Amino acid sequence: MSGRVDVGVRPVVERAGPEAARGRTPSQLAWGRFRRDRVAVASVAVLAGIAVFALLAPLWAHLTGHPYDRTFPETGLDVAGQPRGPGAEFPLGADQLGRDVLVRAAYGTRVSLVVGVCAALLATVAGTAVGTLAGFAGGAVDAVLARLMDVTLALPYLLVAIMLATTFRPASAAAGLALTVLVIAFFSVAASGRVIRGQVLALRRREFIEASRALGSSDARIMVADVLPNLSAQVTVLASVQIPAAIVFEATLSFLGAGVPPPVPSLGSMLGEGSEVFRSAWWLLGVPGALLLLVTLAFNLIGDGIRDALDPRGGGW
Repeated sequence: MSGRVDVGVRPVVERAGPEAARGRTPSQLAWGRFRRDRVAVASVAVLAGIAVFALLAPLWAHLTGHPYDRTFPETGLDVAGQPRGPGAEFPLGADQLGRDVLVRAAYGTRVSLVVGVCAALLATVAGTAVGTLAGFAGGAVDAVLARLMDVTLALPYLLVAIMLATTFRPASAAAGLALTVLVIAFFSVAASGRVIRGQVLALRRREFIEASRALGSSDARIMVADVLPNLSAQVTVLASVQIPAAIVFEATLSFLGAGVPPPVPSLGSMLGEGSEVFRSAWWLLGVPGALLLLVTLAFNLIGDGIRDALDPRGGGW
């Protein structure tokens, strides 16, 4: 009888032992929490679809035979000179100059995504560096950098951005794209820097920082090896929040005519052009407006999912 009990119990113990000893890293725990967030996963799928649509912009131009900067007044406008609606020739309609809205929307989405991602990454990197230096150095360095961030946040950023974009009006589309990225990143650095500075001020009083300093580590080594790794979650969330803000900022500048110069399309410039005839051509506002709404909403929901996944108090695991 005892032999049968031992035979029945031993395999259970052998199976449970390795499973119980297996651990999960913080990244695995965060990935597991993120996968269970259906809204965030759906947002990733929507954003991936929009990104593929934007990346295939040259393909749409080739299939339709309509370059984004070419007008087709014979087929894109009706006898009254009004833009034609969605149909076989123009799947998403034409604008008031006879240009294909589908092709222009694809190129405009690509511009918005490039500007938003590049400006957000640049602002996050610069803001992390400034905030870490200000919070860890303290004293006069912290006072000067903190006041500079306060002054930047106090500026009427939209008016200053329009002034910079119109004063240094670029001669090419590439230069205009770079200028737009730099202007947006400049006004986004202060917001990131203040958040990181507050986190660093709390971290510099922790025991592991004092232990590292007692072992003879320099301030530069402590910031790189000890402080920055503990800011990875905050930096990731900041980047995910900065991207939709930068996209909306770029759309606002382009809507006011101070963004990427024509003939390169942008979702903001398409909204500005479509506002003139939207009563008779709803698609001129509907198509770029829907794309802008989906992109910004998807990024915001993904940012919320990342924040919840990286929060160790989120529970569930």
